[in-house]
Amino acid sequence: MGGSHIGSAQEGEDQPVSDPVPEEPSHSGLGITLEEFTSIPPSSDSAPEARINYLSEIPDESGRLAVPDLNGPMYLVEDGEPTEYLDIENEFPDFVDSPGLGTGFGFVTFHPEFADNGVFYTVHTEAGEALESETPDLPYPEDTQFHGIVTEWTADDPAEDTFSGTSREVLRIGYSTHFHGIQQIDFNPTAEPGDEDYGLLYIGSGDGESVPDFSTVPQDKNKPQGKILRIDPKDTDGEGNGYGIPSTNPFIEESDALDEVYALGLRNPHRFSWDDYEGESRMFLGNIGEQRVDSVYEVEAGDNFGWNEREGSFRFDWEDPENVYPLPEDDDRFGFTYPVIELDNPRDVNAVVGGFVYRGEEIPELQGKYIFSDVVSGTVYYSDVEELQREGENASVYTLDLFDNEGENVTMLELAGDDASRVDFRFGQDSDGELYVMSKQNGKIWEVTDAKHVITDVMNEEAWDPITPEKWEFTGDEVILAEAGEARPGPRRPSEYAILTEGPEFGSVQIDADVRIDVPEPIGRDVIMIFGYQSDTEFYYAHLSEDNGIYAHNGIFVVNNDDRERIDDQWDGSEGPPPAITDQEYNQVRITHDVETGDIAVFMGGSDEPLMTANDTTFDNGRIGFGSFDDIGTIRDLTVTGSSEQDDEPISAESMQILVENFDESGEFANEEASHSLLRHLTAVGHYENQGASEKVVQHMGGFHDLLDHQLDNELISEEAFDELNSQAEALVQVWE
Repeated sequence: MGGSHIGSAQEGEDQPVSDPVPEEPSHSGLGITLEEFTSIPPSSDSAPEARINYLSEIPDESGRLAVPDLNGPMYLVEDGEPTEYLDIENEFPDFVDSPGLGTGFGFVTFHPEFADNGVFYTVHTEAGEALESETPDLPYPEDTQFHGIVTEWTADDPAEDTFSGTSREVLRIGYSTHFHGIQQIDFNPTAEPGDEDYGLLYIGSGDGESVPDFSTVPQDKNKPQGKILRIDPKDTDGEGNGYGIPSTNPFIEESDALDEVYALGLRNPHRFSWDDYEGESRMFLGNIGEQRVDSVYEVEAGDNFGWNEREGSFRFDWEDPENVYPLPEDDDRFGFTYPVIELDNPRDVNAVVGGFVYRGEEIPELQGKYIFSDVVSGTVYYSDVEELQREGENASVYTLDLFDNEGENVTMLELAGDDASRVDFRFGQDSDGELYVMSKQNGKIWEVTDAKHVITDVMNEEAWDPITPEKWEFTGDEVILAEAGEARPGPRRPSEYAILTEGPEFGSVQIDADVRIDVPEPIGRDVIMIFGYQSDTEFYYAHLSEDNGIYAHNGIFVVNNDDRERIDDQWDGSEGPPPAITDQEYNQVRITHDVETGDIAVFMGGSDEPLMTANDTTFDNGRIGFGSFDDIGTIRDLTVTGSSEQDDEPISAESMQILVENFDESGEFANEEASHSLLRHLTAVGHYENQGASEKVVQHMGGFHDLLDHQLDNELISEEAFDELNSQAEALVQVWE
């Protein structure tokens, strides 16, 4: 999915844009595994049971994770076990956590020197008597109904698992409604001691408004609502109320602006994070829009994101909040900053929740991807960080499939509970950059532990390589072996099959499909499923038949440059497992192969119990296929899920990007743009690799060759770098051809 930063369409300037984000997110060909990590104790008798909304690691090398619950408790999680550290509700008599949404204990963040100073910060909401007895520190609306309070806490012993110590109020902001208050407070984790940003606290302050009561506040630099604020909370001698003003804040020289304002023009700055790559720190923010467009922005000092004159990259009309309009021709004069990602509301999201650029080490498939989600449905998306550009087109958006620890495809709604109508999805991250996801509905937290390739929609002729092409038919929904094969020279093995060429050579794999035998007799009729395919004489196959009384029928076999050998546990010398197929209907089959253990299992009809099992380590990767020994048959609804691990490090767009980056660091390019253009090109190739789109990979690598030639001709790349990248590019094309 790609788009433009310019909110224009064929409609006239005075006509609403009927489809502001016309391109839907694409299926990425990737999925992530969610392993249940812990459950936070309920703080409510009904859903949402525990209103958990974040997870972070305490910066003291203890490995403890902090989880706030909007209802008041704060938990520390160590080795998967939560312990209540502090209950905010008990500390403040005017604390409120109703009517829900953002009210309550909204966030916690730890000073980067917490291990030594024991200092951390929270945000919570107050109402009731506080509205009379307390005055906000910054300009507030006359109809203020809620206060958002930032509090500094100092622990007597930072290593303790329950809090004892002192607290002080840092900042109090007034809001007209319980919507869109202070959503997040945080320190830039990429800043080091001595950096300008080190120890400065960012505050995401919503506009506090709701339909139809819009005002000019989000555009007013002298108001704290609808802004990103930045303060120095430890500088208590500063001009603020218990905090200092960073000297590099962008508006401190303007008399009609609050010194605290870092960026403005936001409706609901829900979540923000930083990415640090090769010394460059970038801040990304997920902003929930009104009714048509949700956005992700890159944030820089002084940015104005346009709300409520703009919604995303479109003009917003207070009188018609259900629509957005094209930008005026003279839009440049306003100086608004537009999104790097835009999503259609409600088609793609109901409320975007910002996430993180993955920089962990456990899941290389996610490297450099900005991962985010929808609060309500829990649909997980990503965009490549290389595409998150402040100028030019919006980044393409891709969906990630979700799998539980058993390898079952799941949705976040299913994980949130049987009765859940919404997920209330949030992200978390530990100090290693590994990701966690959570749901307020049931208080559960899952760790993202793995990524899988997911190949679907491959019933087209281009995706298959048959032994004898004229014997096959491809309808788009089915792959049909229409004519029986004939025995071929060489080892005794299936006569006719087609190999799936889309996608990688899988390591550990799960194959799901519906298969059918298309002949009524004889008794030995069969279809086969191939996996671990190396060559015509090296592969595994599962023989699915109604006859279980012959060595060659209804079992698991390996062909390794010799006649097929039966390896399943069920064969006793005269009889195998019960017949896999006994009719001419479609039969559901699942095959799993774990290359680490060698375990192989065949399941039929949706059963949780395998019909056939085996253990063999002959092949640890390969392609999959379908066919028959002597008969004809059909396959449909094929999904292949698994890793692409191989004996040797495979050549890929990602490995080539690493090579480009290494050459860049060693000065093999004439300028930065030369290396970046190659990286952008390889990012696109990576998408097609994930989708298993062989033709697209080969086509785009042709363009990569042309780009390399251009750079060499214009002395933009060294001969050494050119030769190596050219060789790698040729190898990658060979893999996918």
